[in-house]
Amino acid sequence: MDTIITRFPPSPTGYLHIGGVRTALFNWLYARKTKGKFVLRIEDTDAARSTKESVDTILESLEWLGIDWDEGPYFQTERYDIYNEYIKKLLESGAAYYCSCTPDEVNAMREEAKAKGQKPMYNGKCRARNLEKADNTVVRLKTPDTGVTIVKDVVKGDTAFQNSEIDDFIIQRSDGSAMYNLAVVIDDITMGINTIIRGDDHLINTPKQMLIYEALGADLPVFGHVPMVLGADKSRLSKRHGAMSVGEYKNMGFLPDAMINYLVRLGWSHGDQEFFKRDELIEKFDLEHLGRSASMFDTNKLISLNAKHIQGTSPEELADHLLFHLNNLGIKAKNDKFTQGVIETLQPRSKTLVDMAKAAEFYYLNEIEFDEKAAAKFLNSDILDMLEKAAGYIDDIKEYNQEELENIFKQIMEETGLKFGKIAQPLRVALTGTTISPGIFEMLLALGREKTVNRIKAAIKFINA
Repeated sequence: MDTIITRFPPSPTGYLHIGGVRTALFNWLYARKTKGKFVLRIEDTDAARSTKESVDTILESLEWLGIDWDEGPYFQTERYDIYNEYIKKLLESGAAYYCSCTPDEVNAMREEAKAKGQKPMYNGKCRARNLEKADNTVVRLKTPDTGVTIVKDVVKGDTAFQNSEIDDFIIQRSDGSAMYNLAVVIDDITMGINTIIRGDDHLINTPKQMLIYEALGADLPVFGHVPMVLGADKSRLSKRHGAMSVGEYKNMGFLPDAMINYLVRLGWSHGDQEFFKRDELIEKFDLEHLGRSASMFDTNKLISLNAKHIQGTSPEELADHLLFHLNNLGIKAKNDKFTQGVIETLQPRSKTLVDMAKAAEFYYLNEIEFDEKAAAKFLNSDILDMLEKAAGYIDDIKEYNQEELENIFKQIMEETGLKFGKIAQPLRVALTGTTISPGIFEMLLALGREKTVNRIKAAIKFINA
């Protein structure tokens, strides 16, 4: 079997959106599953709308998601000579011809056909005129007048298109630039692309592209057209549904593996399994289980899946992602034992990395600001003795571990007659400034002895002020 070669060809006219990422993901997973190649191609022929900023954003988004490519990025604007070479071949073989009909003349043809109840299309006026190239000529592909072009689709099944309803379409503009359908086919042929998975909005282009393959005597690739992603209300996905750039999802605190897991499940299934690690997706992905129905994007499901990925990822790996969000809060942290310990205390209750970063903030502060209501209720002279004992005992223990800390709490409870809750909550306010935090012992261990003692002493000073 030939090596599977897939591709992802975004247009750099804006950010990389959810539908585009899912298409890239399906192609990438299939290439990785089959130990094939994944090619990145930038379709930048729309000079008026294409920008370097968009190219950079696309590359950054793919890199953040961990969707790597084996070849490219290729740029269509650097491939005009290749397109012209193939257009020349089509002209020489008689599969294409020059046409001098003006846009107004073509519109008149379409209106005439429409008036007769026929499909509005170019009528082939220049097909037999044997025109030479001129300033006003375009190049059209000579399409069959009869028969059908059948798209064999691994997702949708066979779709038949009547050749009589496909006009002799333009493959080269009068300025010499290649049209989209021609450029795409030549790119796919020259790059060896043999498997094309794309959105079903491209299905209308596929018969035209197949006719170009046939005119060039090239083998057809495998086609798979996947349905669109819809919003939860079943309307076309838009920004109000969450159709933002991939970079926005990074800023919102989603893990790349959670995004990949969620997006691949929008149109592909493996039984009832919902949670997948990246390696597992590569192992199990196939084309046979790509769905034929449109999928609905649900932000709440993504958040839920993200929480599971946070819980299932090692603190060391999570730290690499969390540092970005800590930095956004002005916190300069490192991926070290301290940060990894902080993460361990927050993993069970964090739905996003933004949640985690905000919850982690108190760990990194040099000075704690006490919540006014929490301080009024819990930081008063009644608990001074308890706080002083806690600071002294914690400072003196030889081994700073949970067992020793639990012994200290038991000792303080015996000496003061206070129950655990009456000790833990004031201590929590002393250490965090609020009444909400991870479990008291896991928090004490993550903070470390020095910070713990210093913060208790600061609370004592606050009470005495």
